[in-house]
Amino acid sequence: MKRSLGLLLGLAILPLGIVPSANGADDAGPAYIVTYIEVVPAAADQTATLMRRLGADSRKENGNLRFEVMQRVQQPSHFVILEVWRDAGAQAAHAAAAHTKDFRAKVQPLLRAPYDERPHTALAVGPMSAGPADGARGALYAVTHVDVIPKAKDQGVEAVKQLAEAGRKSKDNIRFEALTQSSRPNHMTLVEIWKDQGAVDAHSIADHMKSFRGVLAPISGSLYDERFYRTLN
Repeated sequence: MKRSLGLLLGLAILPLGIVPSANGADDAGPAYIVTYIEVVPAAADQTATLMRRLGADSRKENGNLRFEVMQRVQQPSHFVILEVWRDAGAQAAHAAAAHTKDFRAKVQPLLRAPYDERPHTALAVGPMSAGPADGARGALYAVTHVDVIPKAKDQGVEAVKQLAEAGRKSKDNIRFEALTQSSRPNHMTLVEIWKDQGAVDAHSIADHMKSFRGVLAPISGSLYDERFYRTLN
């Protein structure tokens, strides 16, 4: 009884907006956030300006390890934000920052779909310095959502990890990271940076990529959702 009462009291005094990890994971590690934003086509340029300002302000924050804002190739009204924070506390401070709230308020009336923010944890990542936040304007980013059926989670996770490790060894690869969505461990995100379109094409037909797609096909929970972006940083 005393133990239960102590637990309840401990939960009651947690700061608003911060909850214990659902899976008991250590919150001291880096916090990864992937956010998808879709606006009405006429607002693409306005949104790009807002995204650049958010990126510049956010990279100045204490605890930020990486903050990248990107616009989708051939679909300029689609954007993605890739964030990495020192820990959950730094990410929470960013969420409460005035410039973050200002961005959310200004982009809200431009949206044509809900603001889609997805917390992640690292699954298979390389050096944090891989791929600068700016200076990679010639590079092509790929952000891919990988969803496997729950009963095949372990098989899917292993396949994604092997792909990330092989991808980092590929010619002209700048970054290849695999992340796990915090609330759904059978949902993963691949974040890649390639030197140019030629490097992307070469990777797409590499043996390790063909092998991965072969393993994924029968256990996939949805279509392989690969999207290409250019940086706005």
